[in-house]
Amino acid sequence: MVTATTSPPHAIVIPYPAQGHVIPHLELAHALVDRGFTVTFVNSEFNHHRVLAAMADTTATTGLLGRIRLVAVPDGMEPGEDRNNLVRLTVLMAEHMAPRVEDLISRSHAETDEPITCMMTDYSLGTWTLDIARRTRIKSAAVWPASAAVLASLLSIPKLIQDNIIDSKDGSALMQGTFKLSPDMPIMHTAHLAWNCIGNHQGQDALFRNVFGCVRAVEKCDLLLCNSFLGAEEATFAQFPKVVPIGPLLTGERRGRAVGHFWRPEDDACVSWLDAQPARSVVYVAFGSFTMFDTRQFQELALGLELCGRPFLWVVRPDIVHGDVHDYPPGFLDRVGGAGGRGKLVAWSPQQQVLAHPAVACFVTHCGWNSTMEGVRNGVPFLAWPYFADQFVNQLYICDVWKVGLRAEADESGVITKEHIASRVEELMSCASMRDRVEAMKKVALESLKEGGSSHDNFDMFVRAMKE
Repeated sequence: MVTATTSPPHAIVIPYPAQGHVIPHLELAHALVDRGFTVTFVNSEFNHHRVLAAMADTTATTGLLGRIRLVAVPDGMEPGEDRNNLVRLTVLMAEHMAPRVEDLISRSHAETDEPITCMMTDYSLGTWTLDIARRTRIKSAAVWPASAAVLASLLSIPKLIQDNIIDSKDGSALMQGTFKLSPDMPIMHTAHLAWNCIGNHQGQDALFRNVFGCVRAVEKCDLLLCNSFLGAEEATFAQFPKVVPIGPLLTGERRGRAVGHFWRPEDDACVSWLDAQPARSVVYVAFGSFTMFDTRQFQELALGLELCGRPFLWVVRPDIVHGDVHDYPPGFLDRVGGAGGRGKLVAWSPQQQVLAHPAVACFVTHCGWNSTMEGVRNGVPFLAWPYFADQFVNQLYICDVWKVGLRAEADESGVITKEHIASRVEELMSCASMRDRVEAMKKVALESLKEGGSSHDNFDMFVRAMKE
């Protein structure tokens, strides 16, 4: 095995090719560089080009971030294919990315004076990345970029099968209802198991096989890391002691450095507008990189933001509406935009900077884990509006466990109405006890990252293990 005694520590970092995974893995790469590592950061070609396009031009021309080298490998999908089809993407990556990653590691050993000595792989790629680490005899850590509770549900798949809660073939629910992984952990719903709420049922069995394969694969790695902190999920970490919390990773806080976004942030437009707003007055609305709306729900959201009577900053991603047509309600843009309007619409935002701004009062969110952690560590209460995958469990934490947010609830037709949105926003803005709870969580999160804090000490332990 190549070790730090014969060469400087050199990590290869491989995220799953989705923005919510690339961002925390790139922050992990920066943190490793801070501790003396060289990093090779491997993206799919498609996402590599998106990250470069969102970076400063001077950095994008080189593909270098100090001691981080950005590398692209093909994911096996054709140009123009729908990369939101996560089932197909996951299957193709194992076939097309694996041999190139293994060749990259092998060539570093044969041809360079800084051979790759360790791997940080996204947990969701573990079926093939951890086999490569074993064959090339380098240390490895699997990184779970979401909540420990969702990771616990994956690690519990054998028991869920044994207890006849899920089907062994495709993971589908054999019982409709709720269950607990341990007496002290939150109640979970069978329909909200991550593999049961990604896309449609086509390819469900293949997706579940990959998920189940990752459970077996992580037994081969040296460490299993989680982007959470002890105070957020103490019961889960007690029940699953092999999961090591190192979060919340400070995603988005490295100003002037690439953080993994796929769209160029409109920094000046967002921040200068926020600077002109009163303290704790702005409703911030952002739904991540995957959430899609139909036209009716999109319009109800627009009208709800108008109806709430508060200034709002709304991130309207270019592809957020099915069909890519932003069909705003008649006259909406004229009423809320312009010099006298209360609304600011942008295609993307520097979210960490926005949530840290004193003008922001609440966060209407899809409950992605990065967004959840960013909201918590900035002390901002949530209107929780999940879309898919782990986001339903994250909503449960936000609303029922931590009690730092409210649910956005659909009516009998499945639509979250403008009246409901406005009412929930008003309730959030006026609830002092909820703000006190999220401020208390913020304090715990930040304490965990300081020297002597649990996440800080865990990260140091991880660094030592990878350097040995």
